[in-house]
Amino acid sequence: MPPEPDVTVVVIVYNDASRLARAVRSALGQSLPGVEVVIVDDASTDATAAVAARLAARNPGRVRAFTLPVNSGGCGRPRNIGLRHAKGRYVMFLDSDDTLDPHACRNMVAAADDSGADLVSGRCVRVLPDREHSWYARLYRESAVYDGILDNPDLLYDTLATNKCYRREFLDRAGLRFADRLHYEDLLFSAEAYLAANRIAVIPHRVYNWLVDPRGGTLSISNRRAELSGFADRLEIHRRIDAALRAHGADEIALVKDVKFINHDLLLYLRELRSRDPWHREAFAGLARPYLERLDDAVFEKAEKMPAIAALMVRERDIEAAMAAADQAPRGGGRPVLSIAPAERDGRIYWTGDHLGTASARRVLDITGLGVHSAPLSELVLGGRVTAMRRDGKALRMSGTVVNPLGRIPEDAELGGRLEIRDRRRPGRAFDVPATVRRENGRIAWETVFFPSHAIRPIGLVDQTWGLWLRLTAGGTPVEVRLTSEGTAHCDLAVPVRPRLGRAAGDRLEAYVAPTGELALRMAAGRWPARVTLPALRRVARTGAGRRWWRRFVLAERRLRERFGSRRTKIAVFNRVLVRLPVSKGTVVFESRHGARYCGDPKYVFRALRDSAAPYRAIWSYRDDRRGFPDDALLVKRGSWAYYRALARAEFWVDDQGLPAGLVKRPQTTYVQIPRGPAPPPPDGPSDGQGRPAAHDRADHLVVRSEHDVPAPGAGAGPEPLRVGCPRNDPLITGGDPHELAALRRRLGLSGDRRYAVLYAPALRTGADDRPARSLELAFPLERFVRELGGTHVLLVRPPRAGSAVIPPGMDGTVIDTTAVHDATLLMLLSDALVTDEAPIMFDYALLDRPMVFYTPDGARRRSAAGDRGGLPAPVPGPVAEDEDGLLAVLGDLDGVRSGHAAARRRFTELHGEYDTGTAAKAVVERFFVGGGR
Repeated sequence: MPPEPDVTVVVIVYNDASRLARAVRSALGQSLPGVEVVIVDDASTDATAAVAARLAARNPGRVRAFTLPVNSGGCGRPRNIGLRHAKGRYVMFLDSDDTLDPHACRNMVAAADDSGADLVSGRCVRVLPDREHSWYARLYRESAVYDGILDNPDLLYDTLATNKCYRREFLDRAGLRFADRLHYEDLLFSAEAYLAANRIAVIPHRVYNWLVDPRGGTLSISNRRAELSGFADRLEIHRRIDAALRAHGADEIALVKDVKFINHDLLLYLRELRSRDPWHREAFAGLARPYLERLDDAVFEKAEKMPAIAALMVRERDIEAAMAAADQAPRGGGRPVLSIAPAERDGRIYWTGDHLGTASARRVLDITGLGVHSAPLSELVLGGRVTAMRRDGKALRMSGTVVNPLGRIPEDAELGGRLEIRDRRRPGRAFDVPATVRRENGRIAWETVFFPSHAIRPIGLVDQTWGLWLRLTAGGTPVEVRLTSEGTAHCDLAVPVRPRLGRAAGDRLEAYVAPTGELALRMAAGRWPARVTLPALRRVARTGAGRRWWRRFVLAERRLRERFGSRRTKIAVFNRVLVRLPVSKGTVVFESRHGARYCGDPKYVFRALRDSAAPYRAIWSYRDDRRGFPDDALLVKRGSWAYYRALARAEFWVDDQGLPAGLVKRPQTTYVQIPRGPAPPPPDGPSDGQGRPAAHDRADHLVVRSEHDVPAPGAGAGPEPLRVGCPRNDPLITGGDPHELAALRRRLGLSGDRRYAVLYAPALRTGADDRPARSLELAFPLERFVRELGGTHVLLVRPPRAGSAVIPPGMDGTVIDTTAVHDATLLMLLSDALVTDEAPIMFDYALLDRPMVFYTPDGARRRSAAGDRGGLPAPVPGPVAEDEDGLLAVLGDLDGVRSGHAAARRRFTELHGEYDTGTAAKAVVERFFVGGGR
């Protein structure tokens, strides 16, 4: 009698003859030898049954094949048949269009044997033609063993049946089988298995390859979200899961499962609802609403913000607001789109002014924390609608509207715009035509007319789909607008096109609404020869060989583009080719904060150079936005080929945060660096890629303001310290330009009716992933400040770099967001006191000899762990407040702070600003540009 297999892999298949062998090979090729395969063919109408029979004949004793007499319409019955014939100690499930990792069975069986788990779950990877990503990777960061689902309820987020290994005796004991004649049976089966398992093991190893082919001829069940019957099945499965949870008395698990339904299941459909007809939307809402109505309000409050709003809006019969919420919660790397006009009520911002009747609804709809009311306009992506789109001979006329949320686009702002036709698969490729923009009934209206066959020239084949976007300019500020249509209102329109590969690659563009929401155009065939060649090419692309060819082509083309545009390639070309170009005498490349702003020391060196008689050619690098940079300088985008060419040919580099790591500075270029913070560490290793500690290795000269700023000796000679002080601090000593300060005062709305202007500038905070927080949730007690000190004080909020402050509305004139002010030096000059924690701004501000307050609400915790004042220097040049009461008390007595800490401030300035005399920028210019020194 043959030994019992370790694992039975049940492979289910329907009309997939071309891929079945690949799936079976991945099971037979496991590094664990004791694996058998049971193939269950769900009454296929192609050659699948013959392929399955051949596989069984070639692998006797290891492969068995069974064919159902009638198609079951789902995955449940075939899997149950496979379970009935399984002989292994463990069972796994595999779909015919996917594969197992070569070590999947070995790793999962080892984990089950070691832990005694009834169920082992491993990492599933979704593999697309040009990328891959792990399914709920956060659940699989490390190995773990749980006594039951209560130990980690979040496992319910991974309800796939295919990335799991089940003890067969456990399945029989618990009577676990898949639901028949219902799609999404995985969800119910996995939930019941989680509930019944005495022990659950999780391993971080890759076990399952979920192969996704968006160009395939047949969509998988999980991707057929246009079918309402599928959504009805999903709801029925969830009702059965609810019943199972009630039977187990698992209230805590039920809450997690309901939150997951809102965060994931419902959102999958809502994200694609814009591409459906209005009747489909209403039918979808009619199915979803009864299920949502039975959910407790606590579910909506515990779910993620935008999915919860979307679900609540479906429940409240507001489909437009629900779709807008789904726009704000896009897939993966997509940017949120604000396609609704939020409402302000009592100093809070709500997704909509409707449906605020209950306290719970108000909490769910409160989006003040998103900062859409205060974020820079250029950071928002707005939603727009195409209201008219028609052919006029060979021309195309289009018009539409754009939402103006909270009146963020001012009435007096000059408007302009261009319609952009963007390649949906290759970012950066676009055609554009001018558009006329005007205001209309509280919205922004636009229109354009152009000749598509002249304006749009795709290559053909490789660029089949194009999205329609509008790029507005409001008062010089660029704003992106995603354009959509009312359902499929404009999807019967087609325009002529002339691909560069010829009309055989297509001769017309047809309108449609993409799953991501935007109105788009796709290549189609209208006349001969495209009507013959294009369908034939697409048929070939859907074959197994065609899919493999297309996958290789897409990957090769993507690698080529990425390699040509990669930082690594540009640095290699810089070091080997560009540095051989002749140096352009008198050329200076300036960069501040990696190109983020026109500010800091480089700004003041540039100004002093401009005021001198020295001949020069200034080049400034910018990262995202060109606004605010000087008009009399050449601007180059940081990281572009033009940027690296400018660096290669420049005679001088002047920056404050480090130029790209890996660049080999040529001897003919003089690098003057002015670090923003004090006391840079010694150069003891390579750069981190952002030009931080090791950036001083390449500098020829390092401008310092005190001996504290002189780097400790390291390997090599290091840069020459220039003991002249920091150029950015010159205005703090000289008083700055009164006209520039007056203009900024007017811009911020500062008046003379308050006695004190307080600058709040906290240090940069990072999130759980160690990345800078994009939105700064202020620890400052804003409401109490306004209530208790608003009559005499105004607060200027200065977020750290890469962030923006979230300030509730209704505080205008008392709490002012200064994110848009590039130069912190000007804000320091306008203020009467500083509140900070450990931010290096304290070293500059001390030169003003004005009160400084150190607000450290987490100071007690840090001192208990570190035994000192954390990052505060000694002597601390001002009072330390650890709670709201202490902070407001010292702010109410700034005159006392000024006199009581005068000696500490003077000592602090002597230690950290000994070389700051107000002439640093002039000294740098005279050293390098006027006198010709190096």
